[in-house]
This record gives sequence, structure tokens and C-alpha cells, in this order.
Amino acid sequence: MSLIISMLVTYNQLLLSQINHLLVFIVKNIPLNGPKYDMTSPKYKKLTVDKLPVIKTFEKLDYKQLLNDYKTINNKEKKPVNSRGKNQVSPDIICPQCGAPHIYIYDNTGGRGQLWCKVCDLHFNKTKVDFKSETFLCPFCGHALSKKKDRKNFYIHKCVNTKCSFYLSSLSNLSLEDIKEYTKDKYKFKLHYIYREFTTNYFDVDLSSMPKGATNLKFRNFSSHVMGLCLTYNINLGLSTRRTALALWEIHGVKISHVTVSKYAITAAALVKPFVDNYDYKPTNYLAADETYTKVKGTTQYIWLVMDAIKKSILGYQASFSRDAGPCILTMRMAFDKFKKFPGKSLKFIADGYTAYKLAEQQFKLNNFDFNVIQVIGLTNADPVTTEYRWVKQIIERLNRTFKFSYRVTNGFGSEEGSNTHLALFVAYYNFLRPHSYAYWGPLNSIPELEKISTMPGKWQKLIELSQQLILKNNLNSLI
Repeated sequence: MSLIISMLVTYNQLLLSQINHLLVFIVKNIPLNGPKYDMTSPKYKKLTVDKLPVIKTFEKLDYKQLLNDYKTINNKEKKPVNSRGKNQVSPDIICPQCGAPHIYIYDNTGGRGQLWCKVCDLHFNKTKVDFKSETFLCPFCGHALSKKKDRKNFYIHKCVNTKCSFYLSSLSNLSLEDIKEYTKDKYKFKLHYIYREFTTNYFDVDLSSMPKGATNLKFRNFSSHVMGLCLTYNINLGLSTRRTALALWEIHGVKISHVTVSKYAITAAALVKPFVDNYDYKPTNYLAADETYTKVKGTTQYIWLVMDAIKKSILGYQASFSRDAGPCILTMRMAFDKFKKFPGKSLKFIADGYTAYKLAEQQFKLNNFDFNVIQVIGLTNADPVTTEYRWVKQIIERLNRTFKFSYRVTNGFGSEEGSNTHLALFVAYYNFLRPHSYAYWGPLNSIPELEKISTMPGKWQKLIELSQQLILKNNLNSLI
């Protein structure tokens, strides 16, 4: 027995010695307080969004007017080209920018294709007939960007100039190990300037469209009070449509199918949505954005939310099966429409480190919405910005948990229509009916017509009525 104990003690001492050697190696070679990865490294720049390019607009000019201006300024006429070479410009070629005939056009490269207009000073290729209305230039070197990839909703333009300051700076930041990896697999690194040109104009999409599947409110077998009860059990208490139908039968003696409950919810969502989207929330300058997800027939559907971080109201919401910049832009548009005057640079828009928010910021700046997205990255306060705005991120995360709790009993939705219906009704309930500690256990947005009603089914009926009045008012205004 003593022999076994002495062997175990010796073995433990050997293990402790090896552990000490490992600790010394870790301290010398691995920084314990360093970040998991360096976002400034060129290897991880695929997660970042570069600044906007310089956009050069191609303007149509009149060569006759340009010749007259030249004559006025210089007191002489501009002479046509006196071509002495073998490569004569064909008579059918005209300048694509000013329309000057071939007598004012040089063969600039000895027959290799490039031509030069003497009137407007444009260099162009005689074999190229599709001239773009605008050209993207690299903001660092001024070199024209090259279209490299065609994605579903955008094109990727790249600066291929090897003397660009952006490329040289990225290249100089590579370590020796990165350089070896870069020579083998260049696709893993982002060293050149890149711009994504969206092919869909998300600023022309109608945000006020009503959900599909809405029916009328001609109650044949039930009353509007039964519809209010359905919404109260289904949305306020978070019961599924089947459990809602069961509760109505066991508590109120109302025999109703879960299909009818679902139809009532679809109709209510269609009617309440215009009132929720057009209400004057008087938002503050602190907005928080985040995305969560639901399940529709086992497929992930993303829910985008933008809320007022001070007043807690949900200002923008969208559901999509893609987690890209498109639905992100639509959600932000819905939120920004609540401002009577856009705050601009004074807006504090806080989101996480997802790239879609920076891409959306670019597109908004192209449409005269000048603001900056503040990104709170990670779970720890590793930088001053994250430390300052962590509280905003926690508020939107709390909203995500509230939303997930509201649909958890459904185990996912059977259709996209059901998911969109639940989202619209949840936002209506959250903004106008749900008690909040922030508002001293009252609703976030107080409506006098609802305060006079004591029961929740009655509040739902009144909210639908107010929305109907708004729809009729908007229809009348459109006819005038």
C-alpha cells in the first residue's frame, strides 16, 4: 500500500511540473488579456464596411455649345483634328458625351481602340457602346472601381489598383504568417477597397402595405366581443390558437374552432397595422436595433426590430427569410418615418457588430440621411464606445426575450402569414396595451379612448375601431 501511495505522489509531482512548464509557455507566448481576434487585421476586414466611393456622374453635353463657348473665350474657333497617321477615325463614330462628329476625334492609341474627343476631352473606346450614367471611383486613389461579382441583391465593385494607399496600408499590416497564407489563398483576405452597389431600391418599397389574408368583420356566428377575447388570450396571454379556442369553450362556453381564431388574428393584424405604423410616437434620439428569429415550417425567419431606447416603443419591425441589408433598411426606414424632422448626426443609433447595419448606413447616406451607426460588439465592455452604450443594447435584448416568450408556445409557425400576423399584433399590444414598469404599469403610449375602457377585449375592439377610422380618413384624403 505504501508503495502505491509513493508512486501516486511521484506521479502528481510530475504532473505539477508539466503544468508549471505549460503556464510559463502561455505567459511568454500568449497574451492573456488580448482580444480573441483583431478586427483591424486585413484577414478580418471582410467583416467591415468601407466608406462610400466617389460617384462621378456622366453628363450629356452639346458639342455645338462647347464650340461656341470656346470661340467666345479664346476669340477663335476650335480647329478639327488634322490626322496624319494611317489609322483614320471612321465617319460613323461620334463622341458619346457631347455628340461631336469624327472630325473632332483623335485616334489616341494608334488603332488599339481608345479615342479622344477634342471638344469635351473625353477618352472612350470605340468598341464600347454602353456608357454608364455614373462611375464609382476609389476614395483613396481615384481609380475607377471594377465590377467583380454579381450577388442576388447587389454588385461588388473592387479597386484593383496595386498602388492604392488603402491596398498598400492593408498589405503592410500583414504579419509574416499572414503573408505566407496570403500568397497561397488570397481569397481569405480583404486588402483592396470594396463597395457593394445594391440593385434593389429599398427606399421605393411601400411600407404601408397591409398583410395578406385579411377578411371582413361581418360576424355571423360570433360577435366583436368574442374577437376581442380571442386576441386577449392569443396575444396578451400568449396562448396558441388551439389553446385559445379551448379557453373560450371551457371559460366562456363559446364553441369556436382554432381556424376561426387564426382568421380573427389575421383580420385584426390587417386593420391595426396602419394605426400602429402611423401613430405619432414623438421618438427620442436614442434608437436601438437588433434581430432575432422565429421558425416557419422548420425554416429560420429573422425578425428585425428598432425601438426607442428611452420611451421603449417599437418603431420599426420586419420579418424576412434572409439576414441581409434589405430588410434591415426597410426596418430602419419604418423607424425613421416616425420623426417629423430627421435628427441627423445627433441621432444615436445603436446596433451590434453585424455588417448589415453599416451597409444600411451607407445606403441612407446616399439618400440624404446623414447619421452614424454605433456598434456595441461582444459581451464585455472592451472599448469605451461599448462601455458607454451597453445599456442600450441590453434594452433591445430584453425586448427580444419578450418577443420570443410570446411565440414560444406555438413551437414555430405553420406559415409566413401566421408569423407576420403575430408580429404585427405583438407590436400593437406592446406599444398600446401591455403594462410596463417604465410607464408605472400603464401602456407606453396612452390613448384617451382606450383609458375609458376597463376590459382588455374592449380595448382591442376600440383599437381596431380607431384604426378603421384612420384607414377611412386616409382613403378620403387620397380621393380629394
